[in-house]
Amino acid sequence: MSEKLRVGILGGTGMVGQRFIALLEKHPWFEVTTIAASARSAGKTYEEAVDGRWKMDTPMPEAVKKIVVMNVNEVEKVAAGVDFVCSAVDMTKEEIKSIEEAYAKTETPVVSNNSAHRWTPDVPMVVPEINPEHMEVIRYQRERLGTKRGFVAVKPNCSIQSYAPVLTAWKEYEPYEVVATTYQAISGAGKTFADWPEMTGNIIPYIGGEEEKSEKEPLRIWGRVEDKVIKPAQGPLITCQCIRVPVLNGHTAAVFVKFKKKPTKEELIAKLETFAGVPQKLGLPSAPKQFIRYLEEDNRPQVALDVDYENGMGISVGRLRKDTVYDWKFVGLSHNTVRGAAGGAILCAELLKAQGYIEKK
Repeated sequence: MSEKLRVGILGGTGMVGQRFIALLEKHPWFEVTTIAASARSAGKTYEEAVDGRWKMDTPMPEAVKKIVVMNVNEVEKVAAGVDFVCSAVDMTKEEIKSIEEAYAKTETPVVSNNSAHRWTPDVPMVVPEINPEHMEVIRYQRERLGTKRGFVAVKPNCSIQSYAPVLTAWKEYEPYEVVATTYQAISGAGKTFADWPEMTGNIIPYIGGEEEKSEKEPLRIWGRVEDKVIKPAQGPLITCQCIRVPVLNGHTAAVFVKFKKKPTKEELIAKLETFAGVPQKLGLPSAPKQFIRYLEEDNRPQVALDVDYENGMGISVGRLRKDTVYDWKFVGLSHNTVRGAAGGAILCAELLKAQGYIEKK
C-alpha cells in the first residue's frame, strides 16, 4: 500500500480542479485517489467527465483517467476514501461554506482554493512563506466544529500574489500606502480563449469582487492570532483596480508604494532576493528555491518569458524605480492558477503535513 496521503479533489472537472490533478501527478507525498464533482459528472470516468474540456497544457495524467467521479454532495462516501481533500467546487458562497465544513466534520481536512471561508475568523488564510503561524488557529476552529482532525484552511486570492509577498519582504521599511492595478489572465475566470473568444484583443476593466479582495486580503495575511481568531492588520492602506486582459495565464501588477522609512533601491532589491520562509527552510516539495527574483531588464517581467518561473510558484519583479508622487513603483508577476490557485493550496497542504495537521486517517 502506498505511503502517500490519499487526496480527494472536490470540483475536479473545472479548471482549478484540473490544475490540482496536473500538479499532483507524481507528487512525492500526495496521491489523487478520489475525484468528486457535480451530479452530472458522477458515475463517469474522469476521462469521460472531462471529455473535450481538459484545459491544461500538459496531458491528462494516466493515473486519473479511469477514476470514477463521485458526487461531491455525498460527503460521507467521498470522505471515507481519503486522508484530506482539496476544494475547487463551483457553487454559491453559502453552499461552499456548508459543504467544506461538512467535509471537515467527517474528520477530513479541507484545503480550499475557494473564497467562501477566507473571512471566517478561525479559518487560516495562508501564503506559506508569509504567515505559516496562522495555522495555529486550527485548534480553535476544531473546538468550534467539534472535530479532532477535521478543519478548513484556505489560500488567498490569486490577484494579490504578485504584490503582497513583495510588500512583506519590505515590511521593515514600513509601507503605509499602496496603489495597485492588476492585469489579470482569463484563466482566473476558469476560461481559455476557446471558451471566451470575445477576450481576444480585448480588455475588460471590471472583475466582480476582485478589487475588494485585493485591498483587504493582504491585511488578513499580515494579521495575528488573538482571542482564538485571526485579527487583520490595520495597514498599509491599499487601493486597487483589477482589469481582465487577453492573456491565458499570469497576473501582472503595477504597484506604487509610500514608506515611512526611506530605503534605497539596492536595499529593496536585496530584501526581495533574500526573502524566504518556512517552505524554503523545510524544502517542501512545491516550494520555489527562490521565492522572489528581481529582473534588471526594462521590459521584464513578461508573461511570455516569466510566468513559469520556479514551475509557476515563484514571483518575478521588475521596473523598480523612484516615483514622483509615491516613493517607489514596481511591476510584479505571478502565475494565477499555479501559485495563485492550486499550487498555492498544495503548498499549504505540504505545510500542514509538515506541521502535523494532516496525517493518514
